[in-house]
Amino acid sequence: LFIAIFIICFILYKNLFLQSTYILKSFGKLSVDPEIAFKNNKPTFLEFYAEWCEVCKEMAPGVSALREEYAKDINFVFLNVDNQKWSNYIRKFNVNGIPQVNLFDRKGDLKSTFIGKQEELVIKESIDDLEREVESQEKIFNTEYSLIKENKKNETTPRSHG
Repeated sequence: LFIAIFIICFILYKNLFLQSTYILKSFGKLSVDPEIAFKNNKPTFLEFYAEWCEVCKEMAPGVSALREEYAKDINFVFLNVDNQKWSNYIRKFNVNGIPQVNLFDRKGDLKSTFIGKQEELVIKESIDDLEREVESQEKIFNTEYSLIKENKKNETTPRSHG
């Protein structure tokens, strides 16, 4: 009986359970290329994330709502830390915990850094400051974040070149 109730609840609420995972997986497709973003004279929202990151999943609906609201005026760049292609950006912005959100002004100058779980309203206020070109540089750190896992898929060992 308990298993049947669990299955029925999961079927009824599966969108609630899986929605943030789906949103997070779609970030890569919605992303502006970082090379374009830093050269097109628009402010940039840059988020480092991973699909396995529980905090990233929690924040995904809020970040998606921000993207929908500001996509015309701000570049939204999403970089998955598990993708080796983005390792130069991970090093450049010293990403050790995710999610990490960096906000840049029109000139590409870093204005705000958010590490860990953040309220949507806090990020929204910083985005509004970017649009108004308010001078500030802040770093907001929350202890609720995920450490980046070392990606050993591309690691070479004496036996890996078969």
